[in-house]
Amino acid sequence: MAFKKIQEQLREVLGQQGIKEPLPFQKAILSKIKGGASVFGIAPAGAGKTTSIIISTLQKLDCAAFEEAPRALIFVKDKESALTLQGEFERFTRRMDLRIYSVYEEHNIEAQRNEIFEGVDIVIATPKRLSKIFYLNGINLGKLKLFIVDDAEFLSKPSPFSDVIRIPESLDRCQYAIFSTKFDSRMERMQELFMANAQIVEVGE
Repeated sequence: MAFKKIQEQLREVLGQQGIKEPLPFQKAILSKIKGGASVFGIAPAGAGKTTSIIISTLQKLDCAAFEEAPRALIFVKDKESALTLQGEFERFTRRMDLRIYSVYEEHNIEAQRNEIFEGVDIVIATPKRLSKIFYLNGINLGKLKLFIVDDAEFLSKPSPFSDVIRIPESLDRCQYAIFSTKFDSRMERMQELFMANAQIVEVGE
């Protein structure tokens, strides 16, 4: 997918960021996500996975806020990863009204629940904290369109993996995108549980 095929406002922002053409991995995966497919995106560091997440999410959400419940949920390893990804999103969304919010253990959970209740479009979360908020009925995932895991290597640990795979049990219709440097046994398990029809998009070194 050439960048000319994406939402005009997003295309303008990419140009402002100096991003003119998609990298090989981005070219391979963006059209599939735009078309509604669930995917495993496998590529080395520097291939453009994070930018693919941002472009896909903003395109799916039409670069605009809508209602109160989040429409995109992105799992990350820890607080640092959450805030870094939020900062990357904010580079692209300065002239958009999208609401981006990060949840992680090192913050008051009641404050996080209240912020989410006020209305958010994109939630970036650690699995442990999101799971706790979800089971306290602190987040409505009924409007969710995209379920993403960034740098999924951290799911090699049993606890975050268990927290992540519980969420799809409560979702009706949702598009999934898992990004990693390798396709491993944990991804095979996700494929069995909730991503049976997912496509594997892999670009090597």
